[in-house]
Amino acid sequence: MTRIATIDAKTLAEEVKAAPIFLLDVREPNEAALCQIPGSVLIPLGHIAARAAEVPDDQEVVVYCHHGRRSEMAIRMLQDAGLTRLRNLEGGIDAWAEAFDQEIARY
Repeated sequence: MTRIATIDAKTLAEEVKAAPIFLLDVREPNEAALCQIPGSVLIPLGHIAARAAEVPDDQEVVVYCHHGRRSEMAIRMLQDAGLTRLRNLEGGIDAWAEAFDQEIARY
């Protein structure tokens, strides 16, 4: 099984300022309505396999969910679809809110 690359919230915050990164939110729409990382694209985990073609393979992709488990599953599915430039946000949006953006609602 291929190792899943990760990124922490602080590093992601720095990287999004420097270069385009495709931020993929794999939570459910009701969760995304509560909070999201600005600029992210919502494709719920249950839709990833059918919508994998919507995820670019020519740029870095950071996948996130609430705490990081669903995003790991999504990355496995995207790897199966041939994508390679994928990283998982450690701790998900909850870690992002705690470390970087305290204005984001936590749930």
